[in-house]
Amino acid sequence: MSDPNALRTILRRAVDEGTVPGAVALVARGDDVDVVAVGHVDTEGTAPMARDSLFRMASLTKPVVAATVMTLVDDGLLGLDDPVETWLPELAKPRVLRTPSAALDDVVPAERPITVEDLLSSRAGWGFPSDFSLPGVRALSAAHQGGLEPRRAPAPDEWLAGLARVPLLHQPGAAWLYNTCSDLQGVLIARVTGRPLPQALAERLLEPAGMTDTAFEVPPAGRGRFTSQYTPTGSGTLALADAPDGQWSSVPPFPSGAGGLVSTVDDWLAFARMLLADGTAHGRRVLSPASVRRMTTDHLTPAQREAARLFLRGQGWGYGGQVDLDRAEPWNVPGRYGWVGGSGTTAHLVPATGTTAVLLTQVAMTDPEPTPLMRAFWRCAAGV
Repeated sequence: MSDPNALRTILRRAVDEGTVPGAVALVARGDDVDVVAVGHVDTEGTAPMARDSLFRMASLTKPVVAATVMTLVDDGLLGLDDPVETWLPELAKPRVLRTPSAALDDVVPAERPITVEDLLSSRAGWGFPSDFSLPGVRALSAAHQGGLEPRRAPAPDEWLAGLARVPLLHQPGAAWLYNTCSDLQGVLIARVTGRPLPQALAERLLEPAGMTDTAFEVPPAGRGRFTSQYTPTGSGTLALADAPDGQWSSVPPFPSGAGGLVSTVDDWLAFARMLLADGTAHGRRVLSPASVRRMTTDHLTPAQREAARLFLRGQGWGYGGQVDLDRAEPWNVPGRYGWVGGSGTTAHLVPATGTTAVLLTQVAMTDPEPTPLMRAFWRCAAGV
């Protein structure tokens, strides 16, 4: 296990340096759980950071949404090889850029339909590559909107119609691309269940797993625990991006399967424990063992991993999260599964040791490079 004193020293240093107003870190192995909360929920110091503080999870939403898709697979409502156009007819007969750098009108037909597995493995053909200047990526960015401002995004049907007008960067299944497939998973869940994504997610995953504080909004009763969100200014200060009564004060028009959830360290621990227990939580089966294995197994080719090095750093991708394949860094353990969130969050589990490590902060990342605080936390959580 990690040393809680060392964890506290790492977080305290970041707070004292002004990198973050506060942070909560959790490292667990079985019933042995260390939690350290340091600093405050905002730069004004209005309340101390606490174990149950609420954070915008950003892309740590992705594993939770992928798990919810797998509950539909387990129940026979979806098949991994099913064309998604059955439920998302807007995506029938997509157009594909002749090359990733081609002009938007230089397109060819898709060689095959987009499947459910393409969405889960982030290989549908939409998403962000290493080069954000490509014409197709600029068009995709314009269609996305939202992010850490969920109220800017249109409703799901409108969003999907806009996305369908953007050509794919790659043929379905050919390349790993970041982010868009998780939003598509969210729309797919709503269409298959006939329920809005927040309701379907709660019924199929959050409630069975015991994730009582995870949602797409923070009601008034919870806002005293909700952290303010900041972005670095580049001059060593932090600029307020969102307050507790802001973007998450009600369910947004587009509940983002890629990054819309708020949560706590203990709720993500509950999710990790469910995966570590082969899909069971509190004596109830949430996912089949086969679905857990597919979530936590790399599905990419070596060439796909290499092309995605900006995001994955040579490691693999399961469903909704990264899967470590080698010990490129001291904290990389083969089979380690998890991800990071652009709002300043990170969470991983290690099946080989039963370890879960979660770090939640409220300062946004400025690029895909993990922050020094994340790296220090990962090293400490790994005991190296």
